[in-house]
Amino acid sequence: MTPLIITVIVLALIFDFLNGVHDSSNVVATMISSRAIPPRIALWMTALANFVGPFIFGVAVANTIGHEIVDAEAISTQVLLAALGSAIFWNLLTWYLGFPSSSSHALIGGFIGSVVMAAGWEAIKLGGLEKILIALFASPLIGYVVGYLLLKLVVLLSWDATPRINHWFKRGQVLTALALALSHGTNDAQKTMGIITLALVTGGILKIFAVPVWVIILCAGMIAAGTALGGWKLIRTLGGKFYKIRPMDGFTTQLASAAVIMTASLVGGPVSTTQVVSSAIMGVGAAERMNKVRWGVAKDIAMAWLLTIPATALVGAGAYWVIARFIP
Repeated sequence: MTPLIITVIVLALIFDFLNGVHDSSNVVATMISSRAIPPRIALWMTALANFVGPFIFGVAVANTIGHEIVDAEAISTQVLLAALGSAIFWNLLTWYLGFPSSSSHALIGGFIGSVVMAAGWEAIKLGGLEKILIALFASPLIGYVVGYLLLKLVVLLSWDATPRINHWFKRGQVLTALALALSHGTNDAQKTMGIITLALVTGGILKIFAVPVWVIILCAGMIAAGTALGGWKLIRTLGGKFYKIRPMDGFTTQLASAAVIMTASLVGGPVSTTQVVSSAIMGVGAAERMNKVRWGVAKDIAMAWLLTIPATALVGAGAYWVIARFIP
């Protein structure tokens, strides 16, 4: 391996780690807020599930990232360095500000911006880009609807229950959180696997795009480590700023989010865990009553979502322009 490829791998693993820190809030926020499980236990439990996810459910999302966004001829190590640098910068900025922004959007935006700067728009595969954008932007709407309908169903099924049912919802969140963590590891860690495998193909180390086992282990391990450390600013945003989350809300949100993310992962659709969980929280709250949700917070987060791809595309393009002048 050349020093340049090693640098790409290191940056990819840093991004993966930050993704875990950034997205740990998605998996555990409602569980912690509803006091179902102590915070540290919740984070370590979901970190383990994050690690295991890719080994159980495959690497369909990594193949999407590797094959369906840009022409292989347009990819270089400089392009990958610029894309990762852009995504890392955005993750650090939004983590510092406490915005639950999308790591998936950041990576896709940085990748597109650096490729366009390197080879022009003709290097982008419009069919693959359309598939990815549909997955990224439709999944929050689906998460909202599924959360809304599931809460209505849960309320209907527990209509005559006593307050003791809250104990069942608290314990049930152990299973739903594990399902959500498995789906998160299956989807998010694979984006980094795709980038590292592209670097190995570009550098001639691999003849064809096939994710090596050691890449799966490294990426799954880094996202699990990030999850174990947790992003407490983001946990507070998702766990309390929308509305006060009860055990029933946490259980339903996690179940809805896990169903949407796992379905997307199995068909190779890279989705944003942050978006799906946030929209599911809003759907669950709206199912109880519309004014329960603090829509102002939702508006701020939606603005961050909309800005992420164009902002990181610009940063990625600028990063490539600089890198190409120092690393021919």
